[in-house]
Amino acid sequence: MQFFSQYKLYLFLGVAVVIAIGAWFVLSEPSQEELTTTSVNGSGVDKDLVGTLLQLRTVSLSGTVFSDPAFQSLQDFGTQIIPEPVGRPNPFAPASYRPTSTASGNKLFPAR
Repeated sequence: MQFFSQYKLYLFLGVAVVIAIGAWFVLSEPSQEELTTTSVNGSGVDKDLVGTLLQLRTVSLSGTVFSDPAFQSLQDFGTQIIPEPVGRPNPFAPASYRPTSTASGNKLFPAR
């Protein structure tokens, strides 16, 4: 309590300065910066992309590719995927957990 009575004037001036600075930031108008806009005309890369897309639009796919001898001479080097056994019903359960059978019916809501 002695601190407040001893430095009352300094505390009052400090609070007044903080309020004055806050009011100045809140009430001052933002600076009027002129916004500049630049227009970008189509560049060479854009024109090349549009040209390529127009060429792709004219491509038509037909089934004649599959009857071509070059396509039929292709060999499949893929590997067969062998089915693996399924793991535990709940992989996050402890190892000593044994699942219970639900053959006896619903235990939460038994039949009446």
